[in-house]
Amino acid sequence: MNTALIKPQWSPLTITLMVIGFIVFWPLGLAVLGYILWGEKFGGSAEQAQRYWNKGCSFVRSNTKNTGFGRPNFATSSGNAAFDEYRAEQLKRLEEERARLDAEIDAFHEYMANLNKAKDREEFDRFMNDRRGNRQGYGDSNTSQDNWGNNNG
Repeated sequence: MNTALIKPQWSPLTITLMVIGFIVFWPLGLAVLGYILWGEKFGGSAEQAQRYWNKGCSFVRSNTKNTGFGRPNFATSSGNAAFDEYRAEQLKRLEEERARLDAEIDAFHEYMANLNKAKDREEFDRFMNDRRGNRQGYGDSNTSQDNWGNNNG
């Protein structure tokens, strides 16, 4: 028998309480939203809620195996010395390959930066040459002195 005054469902009352909760203190609104969404799973009793929580925690604990979230632990021994040696050699080879690829990536980025710099320089030089061509007497010292120096008009 469910004797809760506010049932975990979308009703005008629960929506109003959720909005008021967000306005007054946002974690309160979030708690009401959680109650609306997941209240039925808990069944309304503290024992069922605790059972559901423990079930979720045990699932997480069994899937992580003390190595972090899903990341295998390469430092532990498998119990077979030959396999551990093989694994160590392969990991070393992979690390060397990774370092080589990182060096190639850096070299490529440097090449692209130099290529872009050369392209930018070429575009700038072209712009400056076009601009100099449009301005009369710019850069020609003899004509500029004659034009400004002779005012015998």
